[in-house]
Amino acid sequence: MDPQSQPSAHNGRRIPNLALLIPMLAAIVAITPLAIDMYLPAMSTLALSFHTDVTTVQQSLSIYLAGYALGMLCFGPLADRIGRRPMVILGLSGFMFTSLLIGFAGQVEVFLGLRFLQAFIGAAATVVVPGYIKEVYGDNTAKGMSYVSLIMMLAPLLAPSIGSVILELGDWHLIFFIQSAYAATLLLLVLFALKMPSDKDMDTRSQKSFLGAYATVFSRPGVKLNIASGVLTSFSFFCYLTASPFVYMEVFALDKSYFAILFSTNVGALMLANIINTRIVGRYGSLRMLHVSTFFGAIAGVGLLTVNLLDMSYHFTVIMLIPLMGSLGVMSVNADAIVLMKFKQETGTATAVIGTLRFGCGALAGPLLAVFYDGTAVPFSALMLGSIVLVGICQFNRPKHQIPPTV
Repeated sequence: MDPQSQPSAHNGRRIPNLALLIPMLAAIVAITPLAIDMYLPAMSTLALSFHTDVTTVQQSLSIYLAGYALGMLCFGPLADRIGRRPMVILGLSGFMFTSLLIGFAGQVEVFLGLRFLQAFIGAAATVVVPGYIKEVYGDNTAKGMSYVSLIMMLAPLLAPSIGSVILELGDWHLIFFIQSAYAATLLLLVLFALKMPSDKDMDTRSQKSFLGAYATVFSRPGVKLNIASGVLTSFSFFCYLTASPFVYMEVFALDKSYFAILFSTNVGALMLANIINTRIVGRYGSLRMLHVSTFFGAIAGVGLLTVNLLDMSYHFTVIMLIPLMGSLGVMSVNADAIVLMKFKQETGTATAVIGTLRFGCGALAGPLLAVFYDGTAVPFSALMLGSIVLVGICQFNRPKHQIPPTV
């Protein structure tokens, strides 16, 4: 079923055309991968401009992730109390102005500080998107999240190339000016086109305090194991993202261009998995899709570890990674959908919990890979498989009375 064929009314009130709404929500979420990946080709240029070393500039990536996680924690409960639309407007406006200021930064300390602010304020816009998707798709939330994921996957795939093209046209300042223009365009679109029923429906607002909202999320039956499943899935993603350059270019001695092709192939697997999920999740439900994808992910993970233990050709690693990445894509959206379906007024807080834990857990991938480093692809294969096995344990240990019939 295409997104355009979904119902366009909610309790008798109109929902914007989904052909516009879904790409718009995906574009809002995409400000994060664009902000992270677009400036990567300019790292050395930034270091020269600020008269510092590349290591200092690279800290801006960790600073951005920290700011984004803190922003989600702050703005998630706030969105539940005052509404999603004000958060989107605040987030895009703040991202637009801070991106503009970054373009004028003359010192590395100012640059790092503004990057933190850019991430922190931008989180206000992205944290509300899953709530909007749940409002539109209801019981088919996983289908809507797959549509958004499918579109926004293009951002990290294209962002480094876009950054490289921008550097051919100008210097690093232009990258952040374009990010500012991107946010400004989205802001205008939001002001005129993003008008959802929940924006005026006070019944959808939470009356709980900041800490009370988080207490509600963590105390809701059946939530913690599904949050853990999503977090472990993200950890497996981060293991791949962190280790893939080393595995392909160092362990298997492939050149950069070939690595880019293989990386794109795995992104393609993720996109195909999301397309498949949109087609069949409405028939089988998110819970069954999560269980089946975890099963196939575990099989692919065992295969990946086996081929690397046997020191087989890189072709076998590529073959095993394609179904593994596809399984992770289906696991991720369905685990999140199951969590969101349990809340009516705390979707922003639930999204903040999911996002913060995912980034925090994902940040552990690098240190753990370093601890188990042995010059082969075995550690990253074992960590990916281990995280998927833990997802299976979380689902296996779910109390039967906590399995909702709608998912």
